[in-house]
Amino acid sequence: MAFTNSDSPEVLREEILADARRESDEILRHAREEADDLLAKAAAEAEQIRQGLRAQTRAEAARRRELVLAGVAVEAARRRSARVEFVLQSVRQATRQKLLARDGFDYQETIIALTVEALRRMAGDMFVVRLSPADHAALDNGLAEKIAQRIGRPSTVVIHDDPTIEDGGAIIQDREGRQIWDNRFLSRLERLWPELRRQIAAGARLVAHRGAPEDDP
Repeated sequence: MAFTNSDSPEVLREEILADARRESDEILRHAREEADDLLAKAAAEAEQIRQGLRAQTRAEAARRRELVLAGVAVEAARRRSARVEFVLQSVRQATRQKLLARDGFDYQETIIALTVEALRRMAGDMFVVRLSPADHAALDNGLAEKIAQRIGRPSTVVIHDDPTIEDGGAIIQDREGRQIWDNRFLSRLERLWPELRRQIAAGARLVAHRGAPEDDP
């Protein structure tokens, strides 16, 4: 039986190579484990980042959606308000033109009714009704008596012409000029318009109805 000399260079070389292979195998095993662990951690981190980005993207998309919807609502309200205002101003302008043209109503009867309405709210028994010179000439025939008869109490009414009245209607005052009621058509329209526009809008179901307009001297 042959004996191997453990001190021979060949045996030492083989042992050294075997040790090197074992060491390298161990190193490679640890390296693979560490690489697998790093890959797993990287994948987990990548998934977290992806989920975070998705949530962030969803949040950003939701924020942008809310902004767009809010902008649409604001723009829709602005356009609706502009349209309502356009309609109201059209009504106002048409009313002005109708009053100036004295179209669609009995002018003398309107003067009488507006004057009587004012005089019933005024104290005293002597009044002056001021008309434009043209209306004074055209309507003065018996106009004072017709007004006085409708006041409901003994009163004296005098008709005067007033060159400052150009748009129709009348200015009514007591003898001393302490009580004055401006019932010129356009003045009355301007005075009543804020409440009238609310009534028009309420009639079109655009705003809540707030009652009838009340005219004051």
